[in-house]
Amino acid sequence: MKKRLKVLALFDAIAPTTVDQDLSAELKTEDWKTEANVLDALRELGHEVQHVAIFDNLDVLRQKLDTFEPDVIFNLADQFNNNRAFDQNIVSFLEMHGLRFTGCGSTGLTLCKHKGISKKILGYHRIHVPDFTVIARGKRISRPRRLRFPILVKPLKEEASLGISQASFVSSDEQFRERVQFIHEKYDNDVIAEEYIEGRELYVSVMGNHRLQVFPIRELVFKEVPPDEPKIATYKAKWDEEYRKRWGLQNQFAENLDPALVRQIEQTCKRIYRLLTIDGYARLDLRLTADNKVYFIEANPNPILAADEDFAQSALKANITYPQLINQIVRLAMTSSRD
Repeated sequence: MKKRLKVLALFDAIAPTTVDQDLSAELKTEDWKTEANVLDALRELGHEVQHVAIFDNLDVLRQKLDTFEPDVIFNLADQFNNNRAFDQNIVSFLEMHGLRFTGCGSTGLTLCKHKGISKKILGYHRIHVPDFTVIARGKRISRPRRLRFPILVKPLKEEASLGISQASFVSSDEQFRERVQFIHEKYDNDVIAEEYIEGRELYVSVMGNHRLQVFPIRELVFKEVPPDEPKIATYKAKWDEEYRKRWGLQNQFAENLDPALVRQIEQTCKRIYRLLTIDGYARLDLRLTADNKVYFIEANPNPILAADEDFAQSALKANITYPQLINQIVRLAMTSSRD
């Protein structure tokens, strides 16, 4: 395989763009950190790199494909017209045109996006998932009797903990109804309500198509949260630095895990990855109970790739530098067989 490739980095934008849009100002901002990191790594690897950002017009991408004719697309576009539900549709477009691209294919993205379907598949295959119910917009809001409190009420198809706050943790039918209605209205999203699993919040990064590599396990620790308070990865817990400082929230490598348990978690994560037809790379979110029972919470194909985020940090712990990681992701795209 030739070493130097023509790589088109594909981004999403929050406003209309042109095919030759100057993104240099955006690439200096915190919001575009991942895009900037990936571009720097691709150039450091010696690839010929161009980029394009799409908002609501795929013609911009078509034009770029015609003029640049890339060998591979480095896909960092996870929304279209400000709607994250369309990440799978962007990938379907690439698949239909027979283009090579990094990350997960459309089937894996679709299965992982719908938190109810992914849990049904894994539950069927005897992987532990919290008991849950899905409540569509427009349907009567009622809690199935089998679903025991406390319950977490979340948007069915959102990412990055959007729509998850301390109010998502409910312990009465009144709170349950209020939160479901709030998500239906505020996020225009169906709801998944699931039993709250008390335990450690683990993040496991996996990479590969056929042969899978599992990187060292990360954990979100809640140092200042009182023992009787729920420990949940809310939107603020992930993205609000002041909030994280106040409650002593830190992403770090998981400590004091028995090696046999680590092996079990790795095997479980490989099974999850394959059952949900993920390829490329993903981060799997788990809960580990006090008696070492592993529960699947959700799968994040195409997780954030910034150099200081969990996925790249896990790879680094496995002695894979950031440019090496980006190179491996590109090589996986070049050898992927998606039919």
